[in-house]
Amino acid sequence: MPSDTLEAPAAIRELSYAEAAREALAQAMEADERVFLFGEDVGVYGGAFGVSGDLVHRFGTDRVIDTPISELGIAGAAVGAAITGMRPVLEIQFSDFVTLAMEQIVNQAAKIRFMFGGKASVPMVVRLPGGSGTGAAAQHSQSLEAWFAHVPGLKVLQPSTPYDAKGMLLAAIDDPNPVLIFEHKLLYKTKGHVPAEAYRVPIGQAAIRREGADITIVGSSIMALKAQAAAERLAAEGISAEVIDLRSIRPIDFTTIAESVRKTHRLLVVYEGVKTMGIGAEISAMIAESEVFDFLDAPIIRLGGADAPIPYNPVLEKAAVPQEDDIVAAATNLVRRGEA
Repeated sequence: MPSDTLEAPAAIRELSYAEAAREALAQAMEADERVFLFGEDVGVYGGAFGVSGDLVHRFGTDRVIDTPISELGIAGAAVGAAITGMRPVLEIQFSDFVTLAMEQIVNQAAKIRFMFGGKASVPMVVRLPGGSGTGAAAQHSQSLEAWFAHVPGLKVLQPSTPYDAKGMLLAAIDDPNPVLIFEHKLLYKTKGHVPAEAYRVPIGQAAIRREGADITIVGSSIMALKAQAAAERLAAEGISAEVIDLRSIRPIDFTTIAESVRKTHRLLVVYEGVKTMGIGAEISAMIAESEVFDFLDAPIIRLGGADAPIPYNPVLEKAAVPQEDDIVAAATNLVRRGEA
């Protein structure tokens, strides 16, 4: 049975992805006075994508703090606050701008626990709206999660559903280490079942969104949703696809991927980030280095973003990242090749 079915309790409501994230923030702030939110326009404006909403009116300007446009500065403030025992939740307006905060996140937050022998920790959360599809062009549409997944000491999440947006954010706030959450901008208005109570979705645990027997399709964030839609079309063509939503790319749930590939004997990895040196390369290498390699009936296929900046032109923008049609075509070719 798909794990998504298992995790959804009977009495649930429907919220948007943005509303689910906001509810998580509110419940965390109500439960723990050390939790506070800050970033560019998170206060009176309610966040660039409306996630923080009315939180400034509910919790005041001491706990929902508008900051100057200085990503390096506010990331440094988050690191400092976390070290002193606070639980900061930082929002970077567009994930592209996190490049300006790399020094504090990569060189400080990720390493402090190790350099102090575990005597200091950095329990901070960074929320990062990312991805293409909004016509925001090359400097506001990137998918940079693989950059940070390369760094020991960081946890990198990509929730795809409102249920996970809430549960993973609450789990991230509880975590004693720095956690980065990449939220695809096209998901903010999507709706789904979200329980009212404060629940946690474990970090590092993938979800099987659809069971299948002929091919395993692995994706995360919006690509997990596209893979599910593609799987329904594949079923009409007689191809049974199993869809795995990674949800967490560091740590990554290799056990779930491996068990699926042992069953289906074929693997397609789909991700919006640039294909070269991306998440797909890492998953492919993990399979190739394991005993699961012997179960493959066909080569592993990576379906990633184009080796180019995201274009402004809407037709080219769409062509630069995998779409549902691309997943159907790649999966069909992979299954047919394996049958040859």
